[in-house]
Amino acid sequence: MKKRPRGINKRSPVSGYRCHGRIWVEKEGRTFLGYGRVILLENIRDLGSISKAAKAMKMSYKHAWDLINSMNNQAATPLVITSKGGKGGGGARLTEAGQKAVTEFKDLYERLSTFMKEETEKRNYSRSP
Repeated sequence: MKKRPRGINKRSPVSGYRCHGRIWVEKEGRTFLGYGRVILLENIRDLGSISKAAKAMKMSYKHAWDLINSMNNQAATPLVITSKGGKGGGGARLTEAGQKAVTEFKDLYERLSTFMKEETEKRNYSRSP
């Protein structure tokens, strides 16, 4: 039977290690896009409302509005546009630039996830010693 290295026992957590990472995009030191903001944008796209998007994320309307305002102010063109309420009700929708931001961030996030998985495998963190 192969002897385990000193300090490693059967219940060692080594076999459960995985590399993780977070990614976000900044502009002039301020967060422009991150995972949560992209989820918010997707919810606005799918639900047609900032209020419904915020509620789906258990987020206050004000916080959602502040995030959208921040992204819109930092972007070359707005990512979300709103229409006022009234007889037909108001709403919000993603612009072409908003959809492009979502698509590009998701691609970047997927590449980071692939990199982290490859690093985990390369470092043998996922295998028992």
